[in-house]
Amino acid sequence: MRVGCPKEIKNHEYRVGLTPGAVREYVAHGHDVLVETGAGAGIGADDNAYRAAGASIAKTAAEVFAKSDMIVKVKEPQPSEWVQLREGQILYTYLHLAPDPDQTRGLIDSGVTAIAYETVTDGRGGLPLLAPMSEVAGRLAIQAGATALQKANGGRGVLLGGVPGVLPGKVTVIGGGVVGLNAAKMAVGLGADVTILDRSIPRLRQLDDIFNGRIHTRYSTVEALEEECFSADVVVGAVLIPGAAAPKLVTREMLSGMKQGSVLVDVAIDQGGCFETSHATTHSDPTYEVDGIIHYCVANMPGAVPVTSAHALNNATLHHGLQLADQGLKALIDDANLRNGLNVHKGRITNRAVAEALGYEMAEPQAVIAA
Repeated sequence: MRVGCPKEIKNHEYRVGLTPGAVREYVAHGHDVLVETGAGAGIGADDNAYRAAGASIAKTAAEVFAKSDMIVKVKEPQPSEWVQLREGQILYTYLHLAPDPDQTRGLIDSGVTAIAYETVTDGRGGLPLLAPMSEVAGRLAIQAGATALQKANGGRGVLLGGVPGVLPGKVTVIGGGVVGLNAAKMAVGLGADVTILDRSIPRLRQLDDIFNGRIHTRYSTVEALEEECFSADVVVGAVLIPGAAAPKLVTREMLSGMKQGSVLVDVAIDQGGCFETSHATTHSDPTYEVDGIIHYCVANMPGAVPVTSAHALNNATLHHGLQLADQGLKALIDDANLRNGLNVHKGRITNRAVAEALGYEMAEPQAVIAA
């Protein structure tokens, strides 16, 4: 199979779908790899590094899309990219379709087989290709929140860790999954006063054990959300329903009860955001203010640290990528966890959460693959 890797074109996206190390693995499996010139510049990997790994270098993205059987990316295809996809081609990347009807229609019209990193599962019910970026985003959320909290950036002017004689800042984390755990780790490390809300009692017990009493855990109700958000300096939205649009847990009305200059960091923004007042922002213009509350809603947070995140992502995606290259669509038939990643195939939506969010009829993956 010829595997193609175009340069990412989303705003300030410096990650790359294939690192030189990953290219070597594909080549070792007997595949041809075509990489767009400059694709690895954001992680310090020049074209010569890719040539040394066994890749060929394409002058344009159009050449990569036209000549490749499988496209490996990081972020969802942009409009100029999805029109270059075609039936019989495999797209392997993050998609986040539920809040994005335009991209969904573009993929349907292309006929491509689109596999979303964020809905591939493992035997324990986890999301192994999403997890490393959730780890990065969770940790970055605290850095971003702490920076936005500075007075010069519009925030309250609170130091999260405090100093002797002055109380630390308060961080509320909504959601105790991978993002929430990693946000809490960073916030605790800075010395903040941290509370995690979740609706799973077993998960709250796990978190209590992990942090050994250094954080507060609280069952998430409307009352608890209001109380914790109203007292917080930074609120991290870390809620995920796999494949589906994020629920709006913090309403605009609730902003009036929050401290002026406090910060909302919406890590769920890729899935539409979990704050009613959220809309996607970019690394070049990351924050905005609503009713005196600072919002940080960057849709590709891990792109800010591409060396770390690109390698972490490739570590996670390589195994299934090689399955697809080695076996083609047969890999989807043989591996139920990989098949859960199939979102679109030959014009049909094959993920239930996406279909329900956007009003499409869902097609059973096994049926459409076999057709």
